[in-house]
Amino acid sequence: MLHIAAGRSEEQKHALLVNVTQAIAASLDAPLESIRVVIQEVPETHWAAGGVTLAERRAAKKS
Repeated sequence: MLHIAAGRSEEQKHALLVNVTQAIAASLDAPLESIRVVIQEVPETHWAAGGVTLAERRAAKKS
């Protein structure tokens, strides 16, 4: 399962799924059909490091 901050386009998420699947297949010598990848999007207000949310960090960068 991949946890990412919400806000990426469908195209970006699809590319992530394809690339991660290929990396796992190559790393484990596993058939592509056996690999399952799930993206879970986390709202910016629910993702924090050092007590500061991603939303707060992005807002601070803009100002």
